Amino acid sequence: MPRRSVMFSPGDRPELMRKAPATGADTIVFDLEDAVAPGRKAEARAAVRDVLCDPDFDPDAEMCVRVTGTETYRDLEAIADDGAAAFDAVMLPKAESADAVEHLGDQLREHGRRVPVIALVETARGVLRAEAIADAGPTDALAFGAEDLSADLGAARTDEGTEVLYAREKTVAAAAAAGVDAIDTVYTDFGDDAGLAEETRFAATLGYDGKMAIHPSQVSVINEAFTPDDEEIAWARRVLAAREEAAAEDRGVFEVDGEMIDAPLVAQAERVREYARLADAWEPTEK
Repeated sequence: MPRRSVMFSPGDRPELMRKAPATGADTIVFDLEDAVAPGRKAEARAAVRDVLCDPDFDPDAEMCVRVTGTETYRDLEAIADDGAAAFDAVMLPKAESADAVEHLGDQLREHGRRVPVIALVETARGVLRAEAIADAGPTDALAFGAEDLSADLGAARTDEGTEVLYAREKTVAAAAAAGVDAIDTVYTDFGDDAGLAEETRFAATLGYDGKMAIHPSQVSVINEAFTPDDEEIAWARRVLAAREEAAAEDRGVFEVDGEMIDAPLVAQAERVREYARLADAWEPTEK
């Protein structure tokens, strides 16, 4: 399932965690890392476990837990032991090597869990090793963290984001090369819907599959920004219909609207269809 919107919910706020799926986010991340003060980690672990173990908590979203970078073993002891807590993925903060991802995968298996890892690329070392991190066996997505990266670089954040553009592009390229999802950085001004929409559309043009959110109000804006417009959907319909005709005639290359269509453009049309379906913008009778 595509991860258009990946929303964080603080692990020490059970009332917010229970409400999080109602936002419509594709992925919900119960956060044991940055959102929780050091003195409240144990309380947060217990709260996350309680919510994930509750049989009445049945979200229509991917459930993920962002573990702490320094006490992962405590996190997994709390949420993974005995298999009662239901979660679909784990997010690793400040991923800096393939070994770190593999180690987390080993820890998960020791607790009887085989779930994918979303690796956060948010340090200089992580950026330089993005390809290896993406290629690690447990990695299912790379998430780019501009705020922590800027702090690590000593860079000043700007509205244009040129100080992190290289890292942003390298992260999405590494994810694409490995065949895993790429999730863009958070937009910290959760009151600026127009700015969020513009930045999300830019992330989509770079090749990102989704964007992280820090506030429920951001989810609908992000989902809409990743929804293809009518013109894109109409083009995808024509391409996919022409592909069926070409396949029946055993042709690998065909023409649509005066443009030669080959495998990369077919893949683009399939992506448009996938995201349109998520927004109920693709008629169910269509293939």
